[in-house]
Amino acid sequence: MSTPETDAFRSALSVVEQSEPRIAAAIAGELENQRRQLKLIASENYASPAVLLAMGNWLSDKYAEGTPGHRFYAGCEVVDEVERIAAEHARELFGADHAYVQPHSGIDANLVAFWAILAKRVEAPRLDELGLKHVNDLSDADWETLRRDLGNQRLLGLSLDAGGHLTHGFRPNISGKMFDQRSYGVDAETGRLDYDAIRAQAQEFRPLILVAGYSAYPRNPNFRILREIADEVGATFMVDMAHFAGLVAGKVLTGDFDPVPHAHVVTSTTHKSLRGPRGGLVLCTEEYAEFVDKGCPMVLGGPMGHVMAAKAVAFAEARRPEFADYAQQIVANSQALADGLMKRDITVASGGTDNHIVLLDVFSSVGLTGRQSESVLLDGGVVTNRNSIPNDPNGAWYASGIRMGTPALTTLGMGPAEMDDVADIIAGLLKAAEPTLTKSGDQSKAKYTLDDAVAADARQRSADLLARFRLYPQVDLDG
Repeated sequence: MSTPETDAFRSALSVVEQSEPRIAAAIAGELENQRRQLKLIASENYASPAVLLAMGNWLSDKYAEGTPGHRFYAGCEVVDEVERIAAEHARELFGADHAYVQPHSGIDANLVAFWAILAKRVEAPRLDELGLKHVNDLSDADWETLRRDLGNQRLLGLSLDAGGHLTHGFRPNISGKMFDQRSYGVDAETGRLDYDAIRAQAQEFRPLILVAGYSAYPRNPNFRILREIADEVGATFMVDMAHFAGLVAGKVLTGDFDPVPHAHVVTSTTHKSLRGPRGGLVLCTEEYAEFVDKGCPMVLGGPMGHVMAAKAVAFAEARRPEFADYAQQIVANSQALADGLMKRDITVASGGTDNHIVLLDVFSSVGLTGRQSESVLLDGGVVTNRNSIPNDPNGAWYASGIRMGTPALTTLGMGPAEMDDVADIIAGLLKAAEPTLTKSGDQSKAKYTLDDAVAADARQRSADLLARFRLYPQVDLDG
């Protein structure tokens, strides 16, 4: 088969092969690996060939610290244009006052946001108070006082077991070492956010930053209410929409459920449901723009011109009408998957989903830990990840849940009928597996038994689905 995409990738791999054939083989192997597994990891997707090709070029060779027109290196006029185009598409796509497209990842986007907020809320007032313009003008004593103040601020965000993210102030992450952090959770009965409880906690804790957003919460937060809570306690309202940015871009989430009109600062990755390259993004109101734009050198090193180019392509693709259809289908598929699992007696956290995430309570359903279930499903050709559930009895490592997401399978063109087939494959695997017993007679949290015939049947059913909905059908590396 000869298509522009086939020719482009074949040519690229032949060039790579001349320098390191093992890497060329690994790249081709990853395509084959993804073609034989049902990808249900909520934080993964398939970028278009145009996005992938935009990353493999000489824009990678240019250093461009700073912002367009204000670089620390000469010769950045082309990177300036790339960054301006990407930022323009991002502003128009999300209806934001300002867009900063340099962050290399989600954690970088969050760090830029945190330090921009600290710079505006803590650093700038101190400089104004002293009649100074730059931190380099501070005396040693005043600098030490400011450093202590910067490191003594409070942040309130969603707890990890309720679906929050490690970068929202948790101790193992650098964000947890920056802030005095507290968490809000979900209602024990409904599995949903309790806004009255969040309000009471915010009024007691008085955070500088109220963070919303999630990595494993299957419902849609009301950002209008959360902004009201932030205003009541004088907090900056920040939303991390890394997981659901595609649903915002596709206008599935509007009004109270669109974070951009309500938050002071919004961060995101550019892959996941947005279907772009691996990277980050910060959106903000005009009052935070000058502080966000100091992300380099405040947090970041030189921006990646080739990845910003790929972001621009992805944002342009997301502005097309068909992307809205795609975003709607993600949610329809997610709900069909949740329904298919529940009718097969697999417990779904919060009783369903409003977005792209389906969170399973496998421990109460089938007696497996999340770690066991992740491996069982992989044996059957289904790629997922273990995840904590609210008040998880097995802790974060073994976990009691499995997190699933439908963006990738929706990209392949699958619909609700296929989601029911996927649910049947998943339920069959989980019900057929059993924990092995330890020497002491206890059930293992990691090891399990699964009949080889059951696993083989699931792999074949997964392969049959993927044969009907082939990944990158326009790319043939073998022909």
